[in-house]
Amino acid sequence: MAHGKRFRKQLDKVQRDRAYPPAEAVALIKETASANFDETVELHVLLGVNVRHAEEQLRGTLALPHGLGKDVTVAVFAQGQQARDAEAAGADFVGSDDLAKKVEEGWTDFDVAISTPQMMGTVGKLGRVLGPQGKMPNPKVGTVTDEIEKAVSESKAGKVEYRTDRQAIVHMSIGKASLEPDKLLENFSAVMEEIVRAKPSAAKGRYIVTCTLTTTMGPGIRVDASKVGDKDEAPAATPTAEEPVTA
Repeated sequence: MAHGKRFRKQLDKVQRDRAYPPAEAVALIKETASANFDETVELHVLLGVNVRHAEEQLRGTLALPHGLGKDVTVAVFAQGQQARDAEAAGADFVGSDDLAKKVEEGWTDFDVAISTPQMMGTVGKLGRVLGPQGKMPNPKVGTVTDEIEKAVSESKAGKVEYRTDRQAIVHMSIGKASLEPDKLLENFSAVMEEIVRAKPSAAKGRYIVTCTLTTTMGPGIRVDASKVGDKDEAPAATPTAEEPVTA
């Protein structure tokens, strides 16, 4: 895949054969985020698990210490008093059959979907739309619940879901590039600590195979997994010399 001049310039700042300590990786992420919008910082962790076995799949939620650095848009499928509770808690879109019909037609302009158990007969039919985007409500992660106000408030505060995909990779957003380096580092550490905590007992051998940080439009930066838990303060990004760092 061909990349533009801007991307290649940022790639030249990264030593591609090096795994950076977390604090250095975060500082470099700040430096390589050069798009004309506030890029999302993404974390991709390849795990040494066999996801063909249900007991080795990871799925859960956690609250990022500093949120995602953006407003989280929440859609709630509910009726009656629970719909009113969702609106009072700050949900952006609330509805029942009308909202489901809109989603079925392809509308998914929200980050999180929450449903009451009573609405799941209708919402369950939206799997082909919400499933591939990771937005399908699920009781295991607290997005199918009668405690609507709590679920909406937690999602708005930065509660995020994680799970392994078919290649045993966890893909997550950990904030915006505009977040301060120490806050991005704390979000990164919280996610990695949760992944380590959630290690399946059936998993054998090396657990964290690779760990990579990137931004929406930037190059991938490998992180030294052995340094996970490093609490050193992330240094501020500094200007890079004109000469590129060679791999």
